[in-house]
Amino acid sequence: MGVKWEGIMPAVTTKFNDDDTLDFAMFETNLKAQLDAGVHGIVLGGTLGEASTLTEAEKRSLTKTTVDMVKGKVPVMITLAEQSTRAAVKAANMAEEDGASGLMMLPPMRYKSTDRETLEFFNSVAKNTSLPIMVYNNPVDYKIEITHNMFDELLKHDNIEAVKESTRNTMNITRIKNRFGDRLKIMTGVDTIAFESMVLGADGWVAGLVCAFPEETVAMYQLIKAGRIKEALDIHRWFMPLFELDIVPELVQNIKLAEVYTGLGTENVRAPRLPLIGEERKYAIKTIEDCLKTRPTLPDYKNL
Repeated sequence: MGVKWEGIMPAVTTKFNDDDTLDFAMFETNLKAQLDAGVHGIVLGGTLGEASTLTEAEKRSLTKTTVDMVKGKVPVMITLAEQSTRAAVKAANMAEEDGASGLMMLPPMRYKSTDRETLEFFNSVAKNTSLPIMVYNNPVDYKIEITHNMFDELLKHDNIEAVKESTRNTMNITRIKNRFGDRLKIMTGVDTIAFESMVLGADGWVAGLVCAFPEETVAMYQLIKAGRIKEALDIHRWFMPLFELDIVPELVQNIKLAEVYTGLGTENVRAPRLPLIGEERKYAIKTIEDCLKTRPTLPDYKNL
């Protein structure tokens, strides 16, 4: 399946049983809710997916199972977050074998590569897979920026098609559009600035709180695309306290707690992560409960 880099693509959480094995039953419950809400793709194994704690076998099982569950309704992307170029190429090849539709690819993990090294890292993977690639550009969290000059080089590969724009600088939406047109599709990657990013022309949104609130997230996107900005802004303003749970180190625990409140997950995380306690837990619960009390009534967003 090809990938249209647009719309809402949940960065889904990985579900665990109490014994720390993969919980595919709850994962399927969440996945069904995402598909029913009208999402446009699924992104596996990102930060929210606790990819750094998953074994190679678990990643492959997660990919194959998701592809089977989705049944071609939307594309399935797997995240590449590897420490070596060799491992990244191997992971891309396995993703292709396992039926993934595309890749969300981060720069090298742990080692802060130079521009030349970063380019070679992406070049090597692009040359060794036929899967379409979305470059994850998040210098805030991962300390390596893929500049627009670097994209000039990367876009020589036909299968580098999109960027997950997470620099937090919304001016980059216009800069990318002015420089690359539709050659480089833009998926905004930060919930708190998704509204303005899409109004400025981002093609879609790799979202976090969608894991717990899929309908509100898709509705916000569809309203913006339909030009009903005020209605989308109302949802955005309601959403903002929840969005802010996604920009802290405990984002996985926060979002999994929100999934509990909407019946779409459990709090189980994999160590070294631990469930929230104390003031952090009280704050997250209050935020979630307050927002649930004022949950907006949505228009018929699927037929806009």
